[in-house]
Amino acid sequence: MNRVWSQLKELFTAAWQNAKFRKRLVTAVVVFIVLQVYFVRELIAAELLFGLIFAILFVLGVLFYIVGAIGERGLDWAEVGLRFFAEAARRGYQVVEDLSKKPIRHPHSESAP
Repeated sequence: MNRVWSQLKELFTAAWQNAKFRKRLVTAVVVFIVLQVYFVRELIAAELLFGLIFAILFVLGVLFYIVGAIGERGLDWAEVGLRFFAEAARRGYQVVEDLSKKPIRHPHSESAP
């Protein structure tokens, strides 16, 4: 195990002495860091977009719920109003029916000349 470790150490030391290797290693590390930062920024942007879409859908859902609740309440009010008008119409019809059964002229009245 020591022998393998020492061989790896010698290989790495020899490679580190090479200026091209150092330049490529630094470039690779910088590219890796930039890509990671870019990837994180993309993930944050995607999360913000999904959050925005979710918020819009949530607002639409709440809006549809409110419109539906108002519609149901309006139907309840319309039913009460219709009951009132139906009862008033029934009473009016009853009055007209009672008036139609009564004679228009008094029984002992005479026609005008």
